[in-house]
Amino acid sequence: MSKVIGTHSGHFHCDEALAVWMLKQTKEFKGASLVRTRDPAKLAECNVVVDVGGVYDPAQHKYDHHQRGFVETFDDKHATKLSSAGLVYKHFGREVIANLLGKEEKAEEIETIYQKAYNDFVESLDANDNGISAYPSTISPLFKESPTSLASRVGQKNPAWNETLTDPEIDERFVAASDMAGGELAAFINGVANSWLPARSLVVDALENREQVSPSGRVIALERSCPWKEHLMDLEKERGLEGDKSILYVLYPESAPEGNWRIQCVPVRPTGFENRKSLPESWRGYRDQELSQISKVDDCIFVHAGGFIGGNKTRHGAYEMARLAVEM
Repeated sequence: MSKVIGTHSGHFHCDEALAVWMLKQTKEFKGASLVRTRDPAKLAECNVVVDVGGVYDPAQHKYDHHQRGFVETFDDKHATKLSSAGLVYKHFGREVIANLLGKEEKAEEIETIYQKAYNDFVESLDANDNGISAYPSTISPLFKESPTSLASRVGQKNPAWNETLTDPEIDERFVAASDMAGGELAAFINGVANSWLPARSLVVDALENREQVSPSGRVIALERSCPWKEHLMDLEKERGLEGDKSILYVLYPESAPEGNWRIQCVPVRPTGFENRKSLPESWRGYRDQELSQISKVDDCIFVHAGGFIGGNKTRHGAYEMARLAVEM
């Protein structure tokens, strides 16, 4: 007999939509049917219940977060209270990732992906559902958030205030929302496993060879463009490269090593726009020959007006731009 996943009926959110999808990726609940109801008697017949019922008890497969006194977080390093998505991910996330990637749950990379997927994908959904802002209320946002976040797009699948749908039609929309949320989590996990994680070895090599790039030891050159910010900052911590030993600039080819090269400033935070050291102010906003004359470096292409990135036609030229930028 197929198992049954239960969640509440009516207006839905991203957290239970994703929670339901994740459960369907597990061995225990693969192929399970879905019941959307608030009837306690019907929920009692379900094999697992998410986002309704007022009980969190993994032994009974009950994963609600709305009850008074609920304070569960992902672990002691996180302060964000979990939603039903975070609860299901906490207990089933490793299995979901392993099944998606066709690997054993105990494989070394599974734990790394499990942690990153929570930090970069699931936690924001937990915060959104629990009404937790990313910034203190004393800080006024400089601009409105885009209405294209995953939580927003799931919410948009609910009927409009002046739209009348039957319960089965709303259930169909929930399933579509669940598949959309799950598809994006799956794509994120595959990207981490197949693109982000392998890039670490390129950053390791670049760090080990940094003295060949600049005598300062504060510039690294990647042999290929790849995701480097988080890897670099993790490796710096591991190796004690902090303060005046931290990396200021990262060089990499736009496509092939013999083609154009980029020089990019290392940000203070992986997702921030504040740099440890921006490119020289006198270079910013200039291009081509004019920039080469100002910088005294041949083959310059540009330096962005924001001072966070620049380009040169050769590896040597990018090295020279970095050397001067460190010294200025």
